Amino acid sequence: MRFLALLAALVLTGCSPPGQDAPCTLMDMDSDVAVVWRPADFADSGGATIRLCVADTCTERDSGSPDDPVARASVRLADDIGPTTVPVRLTVTSRKGDKVVDDSAQVRLTEQHPNGPDCGPTAWTATFRADPVKGLTSPKGLSLQKK
Repeated sequence: MRFLALLAALVLTGCSPPGQDAPCTLMDMDSDVAVVWRPADFADSGGATIRLCVADTCTERDSGSPDDPVARASVRLADDIGPTTVPVRLTVTSRKGDKVVDDSAQVRLTEQHPNGPDCGPTAWTATFRADPVKGLTSPKGLSLQKK
């Protein structure tokens, strides 16, 4: 009974079993290409539909409430896709039917290890920002504050 209690304590605290150097957490992560945006950026057009395509696979999502700080859509990829380059297309259409954004890019996927470099899983990802003027941009510096 003591052994089971000790084993449970090790599992719950994230400690490594004997013979394993680094502790591994149990976070999961999917390979994907994602786009993030501030819903308030599309409020002037009365809201919009965000369509993200990677190769021939697409997903659509409503831009959301302007009161939400950020929204996200993603296209899931095969977990073993590896460090490849994929075509990405972003289309944003206003509720009136006008195209607000129509942009595309080729992106090289980046290797991610949510549990550390010596622990699985390995995911391959890319993330963009949907900007109403610039189209596909870097998500760096995306402010969650209303303008």
